[in-house]
Amino acid sequence: MVAVGAVLQEPQKIKFSKFNRFALKDQELIQTYIDTFKPFSCEYNFSNLYAWQDAYKLSWTLYQERLLIYDAISQCAFMPLGEDLCPEELVILSLNLKNVGLTPGFSLLTSDYLKKFPEIGNYYIVKEERDHSEYIYDVDSLCELTGIKLHKKRNLISQFKRDNPDFEVHLLKGEYRQKALELAQVQLNRRERRSRTLDRESRAIEISFDHFEELRLEGLVITVGNKVVSFSVFSELNHSTYDIQFEKSDMDFKGAAQVINHETAKYLKYKCQYLNREQDLGVKGLRQAKMSYDPVELITPYSLTFTPMN
Repeated sequence: MVAVGAVLQEPQKIKFSKFNRFALKDQELIQTYIDTFKPFSCEYNFSNLYAWQDAYKLSWTLYQERLLIYDAISQCAFMPLGEDLCPEELVILSLNLKNVGLTPGFSLLTSDYLKKFPEIGNYYIVKEERDHSEYIYDVDSLCELTGIKLHKKRNLISQFKRDNPDFEVHLLKGEYRQKALELAQVQLNRRERRSRTLDRESRAIEISFDHFEELRLEGLVITVGNKVVSFSVFSELNHSTYDIQFEKSDMDFKGAAQVINHETAKYLKYKCQYLNREQDLGVKGLRQAKMSYDPVELITPYSLTFTPMN
């Protein structure tokens, strides 16, 4: 066990390897960490890291055989991916982050870590981050849509199919990919107020589509005639869960959002048990929409703010 008082007086200086941009050539190495340590969060998904790295100024390095990711926009590191660092070891990492000019806090702390190391509160302010909770759904439930809570979803799907009997479901390939990009841009331009988050998402979609196969992404589109009216993009997060990374629908086609959700669940039914539909980021309408699908679990992360004087 490390003596924290001594560490604060004379921190063990560790020379970091250079923090790097995420490159496609890094995928195998980073995926090895993901496969070995099975993080709960979609934030560790390589395709997300690659697509969003410019938006959040993400970079990575290896630290004591752990994957360390730094988010320069949120000004914090992700909890290192590897064997758990005890609180005293995390303090050493915080001090060394500070020494190289980075903010010494962490995001994506799990409830399991808090249970294992309750003394973490002696060195950090621990904060629950509800806006970054990730919504987990049972794939069978999204396929069957049984029960009162999901009755409205079934009705909207039925209405869409009545109104658009020529609708079709296709893999997100070839010409459909460009049409899906155009749909995403049209829906963004229709918004009265464009937020930085939506602009960042638009760029992340473009990057994902540019490297679709290399990032091991999959997707579906719903067409009516020759028009793409909704699409979804997803990838495997772990052996039991797929991550739904993007989902867009034409607001002029009532029920299109529910149909792409349903068709995606049916497509993934035999590939996984759960779907991670990511966060709501505190957006009221998005939270209502995600809650309306009756998630089986909300995985809520915690953040750590370093308080060396405690």
